[in-house]
Amino acid sequence: MSAGVRELSIPGVLAFTPRVFPDERGVFVSPVQESAFTAATGAPLFHVAQTSYSVSRRGTVRGVHYTAAPPGMAKLVHCPQGRALDIVVDVRAGSPAFGRWESVVLDRVNAVTLYLPVGVGHMFAAEEDDTIMAYTMSAEYDPDRERAVSVFDSGLALPVPADPAPILSARDRRAPPLAQALADGLLPDYAACLAAAPAP
Repeated sequence: MSAGVRELSIPGVLAFTPRVFPDERGVFVSPVQESAFTAATGAPLFHVAQTSYSVSRRGTVRGVHYTAAPPGMAKLVHCPQGRALDIVVDVRAGSPAFGRWESVVLDRVNAVTLYLPVGVGHMFAAEEDDTIMAYTMSAEYDPDRERAVSVFDSGLALPVPADPAPILSARDRRAPPLAQALADGLLPDYAACLAAAPAP
């Protein structure tokens, strides 16, 4: 059962804080339940098309990633091991919060799960070795539809940790700033993202 949910300053992005059940063996956590999701969104949990996870060493930075829409992809993200500074960026052209970002610390202690609707950008910085980030997605990963904007975009001024030096993929290092991605027509449209909300 969820202990609480709050909406971040980016429309549609939710942070679920589940109850954690500890005992002498360890803990048991349900990162999200459909009843809590439906109560918060007014809609059933989306059809799950894929689950994935990444394992990252301390200093790894992944993002800012988003999926071309339509059809786009909604996802649930949590961190069952390690600790990550998770940052959500509104890259949806026409959104009332366009260019806004918000950060949340994800770890196995607070057990927070983020819901990211279609078109929202996502990145994280691993703060511990062997940090695991788990994803539940409404669509299968398609590399041809994956996009990125730069985590070093001075216009966004994201709080990317500098110590240790960030470890990024070559693709993420080449990612354009948000303004360039907008000018090049690479960003998802806000209205189209709302219309592309995944079916249950």
